[in-house]
Amino acid sequence: MIRLIERPLVRFSLHWLNDHRVILQQTVIVIAVLLASLALGARLPSRLAPLLLGLPVILVGSSLLLRWPPLGLLALISIAMLFPSEIIHNIGVTALIVMGLTGLWFFDMLVIKRQLTFVQSRTLSPLLLFLGSTILAFLNGQFPWYPVQPAPLDAQVGGILILVVVICAYLLVANHVRDVRWLKAMVYLLLGIGGVFMFLRVLPGTGPLMRRIFNFYIASGSMFWTWIVAMTASQALFNRRLTRNWRLLLGALLMATFYVALGEARDWVSGWFPPLVALLLILWLGAPRQALLLALLGTAGFLVQLDNIAAKFLYVGDNEYSQMTRLEAWRIIGEIVKVSPILGLGPANYSFYTPLFPILGWYVQFNSHNNYVDIVAQTGILGLIFMLWFIVEITHLAWRLYLITPKDGFLYAFVIGSFGGIVATFVSGLLGDWFLPYVYNATIRSLRTSILPWLFMGGLLAVEQMLLTRTGLEQADLEQLGDAPSSA
Repeated sequence: MIRLIERPLVRFSLHWLNDHRVILQQTVIVIAVLLASLALGARLPSRLAPLLLGLPVILVGSSLLLRWPPLGLLALISIAMLFPSEIIHNIGVTALIVMGLTGLWFFDMLVIKRQLTFVQSRTLSPLLLFLGSTILAFLNGQFPWYPVQPAPLDAQVGGILILVVVICAYLLVANHVRDVRWLKAMVYLLLGIGGVFMFLRVLPGTGPLMRRIFNFYIASGSMFWTWIVAMTASQALFNRRLTRNWRLLLGALLMATFYVALGEARDWVSGWFPPLVALLLILWLGAPRQALLLALLGTAGFLVQLDNIAAKFLYVGDNEYSQMTRLEAWRIIGEIVKVSPILGLGPANYSFYTPLFPILGWYVQFNSHNNYVDIVAQTGILGLIFMLWFIVEITHLAWRLYLITPKDGFLYAFVIGSFGGIVATFVSGLLGDWFLPYVYNATIRSLRTSILPWLFMGGLLAVEQMLLTRTGLEQADLEQLGDAPSSA
């Protein structure tokens, strides 16, 4: 009798342990680390105490992220926007978080699931080829092209790291977001942070408070302003499932953003021109008749007030001098790259060759302030071809999704906003190193805002997967598609 009872119990226990082995492994690891921390706490120097206390937190957080990976993306946006200081100054908190999330992702695939699975997309080939060409350019950059030392090795590796980080962020969103609710959380989190920032920005005397809450790169990052406008405008105008009050609130955020960008910061073209491009494209896609009327009125007003507009927005501050020096810098960099036009001079190297070529009579180190010139200088014509190929593919993806996404609700607004944001992002590359920061200009720390377009471009891949499988979509979306979730 005892055996008859014992065997089913043993069998049940083994099945339960097998079904819950991942959670049990994580729990055992966390408890072991906590006990080890308590045991070692009394023996370690006091300066190591924060590190010791942080280790259990990291492990507990890792357990949560293994169970709900998109939580890491929300943490990334929050910390990048709100955490004022850098943990490791030369790397930046954004790069650390992205690489940590990527490590967890591969740990989950290789150790826990024992299966490598990646989203398939036409956008991946040019992006990975661009990474490959960058590595070849790095090797090519070790040759003595000029009789001076190239950039330090850590700066060259840093240039590769920036590209690896943005590609990993792109893939993390594409592979982790399988439910539209996580995509909503990402968008509304960004808009919430942006709303607090703009509210404080328009209030007088809030400077010290803002410096305590927000990182410096928020205000100085073109991608922050561009994607705040893109996501705010698209949700306010075309997400008809939002209540009127929410849409009015988003409209107020949009107006506050342009009030700051075109008011006190009007001499910073990267702060208002890419967002304006995003807004105009969003209007053209979602409301073409109204957009045409606004375009005609705007063009007429622009031509009538051309001199005043140029004086107030284009020829203020050092914009006129900056334009002149940039054109000269691009010409000189073109001369520098002639020694290796196919692969370029390697990441970060060209800045150390510029003092050999005088700019306006001065022998100084300078950079291009242009993403595309930087790409040619560092990775050559080959790298530029791969990047332009990626731009075509991601824009084409956004257009295809625009055509097939239900014309209502969050997803429709997200796709329209992403289309406008993508075009504006690559337009911003003409004004500075905004979507791929240059080591010796924006630096790797500016990934705090430069990571945004890569996250939301990855969101487009996630939307594509949702529409293809019909999973992770809300019921209202499915009803408009006329399909039901697949059994998979």
